[in-house]
Amino acid sequence: MRKLIPITLIINLILFSTILFAQSPKKVYTLADTLRGSLNAERTWWDVQRYELSVKPDYNDKSITGSNKIVYKVMRSNNGNTRMQIDLQEPLIIDSVVYNGGNKLKFEHVGSVWYVHVPAQKISALNNVHIFYHGKVHQAKRAPWDGGFIFTTDSLSRPWMTVACQGLGASVWYPNKDHQSDEPDLGASLTMTVPDTLVAVGNGRMVFKKDNHDGTTTYQYNVKNPISNYCIIPYIGKYVNFKEKYAGEKGALDVNYWVLDYNYPKAKTYMPDQVHKMMKSMEYWFGPYPFYEDGYQLIDASHTGMEHQSAVSYGNGYKFGYRGRDMSGNGWGLKWDFIIIHESGHEWFGNNITTNDLADMWVHEGFTNYSETLFVDYIFGNKAGNEYNFGIRKGIKNDSPIIPPYGVNAQGSGDMYPKGGNMLHAIRHSLNNDVLFRSILRGLNQTFYHKTVSTAQIENYISKKAGYNFSKVFDQYLRTVQVPIFEYYLKDGKAFYRYSNCVKGFNLPLTLKKVGIKTLKIIPSLNWQQVALGKGQDALFTTSDIEFMYYLQVKNTK
Repeated sequence: MRKLIPITLIINLILFSTILFAQSPKKVYTLADTLRGSLNAERTWWDVQRYELSVKPDYNDKSITGSNKIVYKVMRSNNGNTRMQIDLQEPLIIDSVVYNGGNKLKFEHVGSVWYVHVPAQKISALNNVHIFYHGKVHQAKRAPWDGGFIFTTDSLSRPWMTVACQGLGASVWYPNKDHQSDEPDLGASLTMTVPDTLVAVGNGRMVFKKDNHDGTTTYQYNVKNPISNYCIIPYIGKYVNFKEKYAGEKGALDVNYWVLDYNYPKAKTYMPDQVHKMMKSMEYWFGPYPFYEDGYQLIDASHTGMEHQSAVSYGNGYKFGYRGRDMSGNGWGLKWDFIIIHESGHEWFGNNITTNDLADMWVHEGFTNYSETLFVDYIFGNKAGNEYNFGIRKGIKNDSPIIPPYGVNAQGSGDMYPKGGNMLHAIRHSLNNDVLFRSILRGLNQTFYHKTVSTAQIENYISKKAGYNFSKVFDQYLRTVQVPIFEYYLKDGKAFYRYSNCVKGFNLPLTLKKVGIKTLKIIPSLNWQQVALGKGQDALFTTSDIEFMYYLQVKNTK
């Protein structure tokens, strides 16, 4: 028998949503947003250890049937709370829930939130619920931007299926704890039963392929490492495979390419070249590829691309740039494949280091945006990297802060990409020490290896390792829409300067350099300061040069 949700819970959640609305008047956050985005009592007493997901999609009916065995660890006594929150978005329906392979459990739901009634359990115990479900599935309208299950065809009108669900959530197609903070510590398996005329590919490594002798074939894939629920993805189509071993920083890395059969000839030469350059650059700057145990796969997809862990989706049309377009506007973006580089960069920032709350998504996208600059820098040189980074700045809108409210599954401004990347570029130039900067990037991936984090952890780590407090710099670029103004004027052999239009305490150091002139480092504040200039150093105070290196408005006031 299904029970009603206690009225006190609903009232409290509505009040919580009202408070968040007061903080962010541009959007009203609903009860559903709060249930999805917050860590409540029904979520925090248990920790996901493993997902064992099985699914059979029906291409013609646009529906799926499946199950997910969720192995979990009891983190605290649930004697006072015998419910667990499972997320599964409408119109999908849970049919039954089996506890530890035995008894069926009762459950009810409010919209896309399902409450399973479980028995009392001991702290540290490992238990599981096996959830069986079916139904029509939400279909993506404009993947990956509007996510969901994708039923489409390839260019020869043959069935082609996959999923893209970041932000929208993995609960759009399978039941899980749909919160970024809880990744399955012991990995996940994905078992797919598909028509025997098609090939199914998943994350990690293939465990088996089985002919069912009924017109279907079952494939199972497994990842050993923790993985974000939105990164567990099926790819089903007319795939063929070629593979290689890449000599990486940690040894031989298994690399698999899964492409539609008619793309094989061009993919055979195109993909490895870009992947090799990507790996060399990313491992140099960020450290070893984080998932050697699961390998790396690049897979043809019907949408542009996504960072699905160890199974990166690719839909850039085998063209340099972003579908043939230069994101920088200055030529450098047309010398490499944007999707292969960007989506693979997420293996370090997004997949290795994952944020607890979607609100801190800049950690995924800002760093990965900057991986593009670092790639251009590594492959084409420092000047090219600087030019690329400056070029993508035109995409910054300053429409809203990068970090939105927490606890409601809110995603901040798209500025998290180019503005986040430009902020990191400014910090790098302020340090004027690439050895130190590179050690910070590699240190992040080592310190937070396979972990979920908050923006505070990332910000504090950078400041600590840099030996300088960048907290106000992060506040400025992540939490406001103001572009800081650097004001200066030259008089009597001195430079006078200050910051304006910024948060109190904004203190981004500026390292001013030119060939043949002694480098000058200053730390402007909101108060006017002055520095005596040496021979030729007046040339360092050139508006266009400073704006080129730092995301600032620069004004010569006299």
